[in-house]
Amino acid sequence: MPQYFLGVDGGQSSTTALIADEAGRVVGTGLGGPCNQAGAIQSSLHAACEEAGLNPASARFASACLGLSGGTAGKESILAEMVSSDRTLVTDDAHIALTGATAGLPGLVVIAGTGSIAFGRNSAGRTARAGGWGYLFGDEGGAFWIARQALRAALRWEEGWGAPTSLRARLLDATGTRSINDLLHRCYTAEFPRPRVASLAVLVNDAAERDDPSALEILDSAARELALLAVAVRAQLFQAEDPTLVTYVGGVFRSRILLGRFRAWTEPEAAVRVAQPVYGPAIGALLEAYRAAGMAIPDFQYPAQRKPVS
Repeated sequence: MPQYFLGVDGGQSSTTALIADEAGRVVGTGLGGPCNQAGAIQSSLHAACEEAGLNPASARFASACLGLSGGTAGKESILAEMVSSDRTLVTDDAHIALTGATAGLPGLVVIAGTGSIAFGRNSAGRTARAGGWGYLFGDEGGAFWIARQALRAALRWEEGWGAPTSLRARLLDATGTRSINDLLHRCYTAEFPRPRVASLAVLVNDAAERDDPSALEILDSAARELALLAVAVRAQLFQAEDPTLVTYVGGVFRSRILLGRFRAWTEPEAAVRVAQPVYGPAIGALLEAYRAAGMAIPDFQYPAQRKPVS
């Protein structure tokens, strides 16, 4: 009887469930909403089972890994009712992001979406992290941080004590506000929750692509902060001379300028190599499911008509 493995990436904005067989062939994919909504995991799992030809009500997995945004506290009992598995690992989203990005090899990943964090694991299996303190005390280099720096730069110019920047016009046009001061006050209301503020970070990249000095400075500062997270994690896990793989995940790294500056700030560290991620977090969860079952990590195979899920 074939064995199946389950990997779930439960993120802040969406949930992805993947089912694969013993050979690493992905046979089922399911998508759901944010993982803080309990039904998102259930609906994504249901969809993945149906695509795999399994009965969602009776499917049992040889091993399962669920990586959840916001940590694992208090979630194990609820998940045990949803997922039937011989072995179940419940962990956080940074763990599966690392495993996917390095394909299970030692190294570290810098995650920069709305917020930011770096997470690593060495050849002895020891892990370490830096950052991830949330928007009040940290998340340097993340999209919210970048958008906040843009608002500050535009506000300074509007008040007459900052350099001229195209960011002001871009922010006003994108939000339909009268002034940066008006936008600033709206950011303290429910009209502009953190994800909406963070979405303004793309305007900084657009301005930087057109050589806006303030925007370029913001992206360089963001890249430096993210590089510092990587350096901090590396120092905890590796010796100075140890070859170290550094990878990256998250929407912030879609910026060509920021990624280039991140490489420039990171790679001068001895023996560091920055590389694009091998797989996304959902595959990382599958890899951890295989690892938990004591199996060798396979090369994943996808149906020809569908792109790999990242």
